Amino acid sequence: MNTLTQQADTIETLSLLQLSALPAPELATLLDDLAERKSRLADLEQKLASALDLRYGARASQRRAEMAKDTGAVRFDDNGYVVVADLPKRVKWDQEKLRHAVEIIRSSWNDDPADYVKTKLEVSESAFTNWPRVVRELFQPARTVETGRPAYRLEKRKAGEAQ
Repeated sequence: MNTLTQQADTIETLSLLQLSALPAPELATLLDDLAERKSRLADLEQKLASALDLRYGARASQRRAEMAKDTGAVRFDDNGYVVVADLPKRVKWDQEKLRHAVEIIRSSWNDDPADYVKTKLEVSESAFTNWPRVVRELFQPARTVETGRPAYRLEKRKAGEAQ
């Protein structure tokens, strides 16, 4: 490990004044070192996330199925820890199909499409689920539901907490 890398390990202990006084080549090296460390850390984080998904993914999917839901957070126990497995919902809307639905509301129903969609043709998921059935059916062909990356959190079970 060279001197600059050792300095990178002690950036926390250097004052702003001390850091700002370093020569440009040392600052550049520190920046490069930190960028490399961030990249390695991101790789390690992704590897751990993949391992968590390998360990808990099937169990989380089963739990979601038991709860009749495709996305969202589920909880289950693992050796004294509560595993919170979250699968975020990401909804995308087909812009051309939204335009068509908006035009039907405007021209055939003589209603204001702004009551249902934002002007940039995005649809709020919470609004969509609360619309009348006939309106939801009109927009349904424009809607695609995707999932985000699974996320897991381990929480130590508190003494006396029910399972």
